[in-house]
Amino acid sequence: MQENHQLSEKAVQRLRATCMNLPEASERLSHGSPSFFVQDKKCFVVFVDDHHGDGNMGVWCAAPPGVQQSLMEESPDWFFKPPYVGHRGWIGIRLDRNLGWDEFEEYVIDAYATVAPPKLSARIERTNL
Repeated sequence: MQENHQLSEKAVQRLRATCMNLPEASERLSHGSPSFFVQDKKCFVVFVDDHHGDGNMGVWCAAPPGVQQSLMEESPDWFFKPPYVGHRGWIGIRLDRNLGWDEFEEYVIDAYATVAPPKLSARIERTNL
């Protein structure tokens, strides 16, 4: 159990570092989970750990239209349709299944770009995140 808690803390720290490096990103608890927002308004990522006893540690990420279905079909071990936000096309990514952090961070950045205003999304490319 201690090992899972340490893995969860490490995952939140890495997620936080990635998210807070994005322009005008902020963090606050939402429904008891660390959640990240663009300009304190639009949520783009939520960290979850055993949400309602589902046994998964991961994130729920905003995604462009059509991405959710293709990812779930290509890699069902890593991607799933999250509750509450899945109907809006968000993707769930399992962090306890050894998805590489570089690839994971790309999904987080894509989530940000999905909800951020164009001016902020353009700043991602200039800062080479």
